[in-house]
Amino acid sequence: MRRNSMAATAATATTEAAPHPVRPLIIRTDGGATPPSTPPPPGAAAVLKAYVALTKPRIVELLLITTIPAMLLAARVAHNGLPPFLTVLTVVVGGAFAAGAANAINCYLDRDIDPLMRRTSRRPIPQHTVSASNALVFGLILGAASVAIIWITTNTLAALLTLAAIAYYDIVYTMWLKRTTAANTVWGGVCGAAPVLIGWAAVTGGLSWEAWILFAIVFFWQPPHFFALAIKYKDDYAAAGIPMLPVVASASRVGLESVIWSWLMVAASVALWPMATTPLYGVVAIACGLMFCLEAHRLYGRARRGEDLKPMRLFHWSTSYITLVFVALAIDTFLV
Repeated sequence: MRRNSMAATAATATTEAAPHPVRPLIIRTDGGATPPSTPPPPGAAAVLKAYVALTKPRIVELLLITTIPAMLLAARVAHNGLPPFLTVLTVVVGGAFAAGAANAINCYLDRDIDPLMRRTSRRPIPQHTVSASNALVFGLILGAASVAIIWITTNTLAALLTLAAIAYYDIVYTMWLKRTTAANTVWGGVCGAAPVLIGWAAVTGGLSWEAWILFAIVFFWQPPHFFALAIKYKDDYAAAGIPMLPVVASASRVGLESVIWSWLMVAASVALWPMATTPLYGVVAIACGLMFCLEAHRLYGRARRGEDLKPMRLFHWSTSYITLVFVALAIDTFLV
């Protein structure tokens, strides 16, 4: 018993005498919180993509779809031939720069409301990929380049129309109409229809009745096209305090106005037929126009019955309409 007791005492003494491991002294001054990781700056490819996004390329494409056929028709009406390739090229480049400039400046001016809408919150300025000041400078440089290109290579009228279109979109529409009146979509259509006038003036140096009819087609096309988009993003516009017609008016009112503007568009497109085009354009304009109006009437009917409006059906058909009609116009110029 005594031997066992002595062994136990020795073991205890050995255990107590064993040194504890030495731990380094760490002094925390951040309250124990893990410092937030800073995302790496975007690479050159991402920045380039962001600057391209500022120009809203899909809108630029739609504008060029109407400009080139207008130039082809202008050359046939005025000179019974084709426009010079260099003129077409410089107007396409200058027009793309002009549209991109207007859109980039628009992104700068709308930097207060874009973060409030899901549709626009992914744009470069809300995402801090491009600073607001850089976007503005980029837009101004593009705008100056577009006016200079068209002025040097075509004529003063085309250059002035280009400058007026940029100013109208950013000053009249973005800064005033968009934020103050439900008629913003209608009167904003002036700058959207301006490219056909620019193209016509670049080729002929003036503006004839045919040019103004083309302007009317695009002008009347825009309200139902953008009404459909505004219906889909109605909550976004309401959150940002933008008085788009679908935000401040009933669905039936929006549907009725879509029908009215659609029929005005068809009337303008048919008016061009006997003045400057062949039956090919006439058939396409009537067939596509009737399909457009049918879809507008369907949207109006669903609105009156209180059903799901399905606005994107009209939106997608409107894009197809403007493409098909102006492609037919372009082909038509080679058949005379």
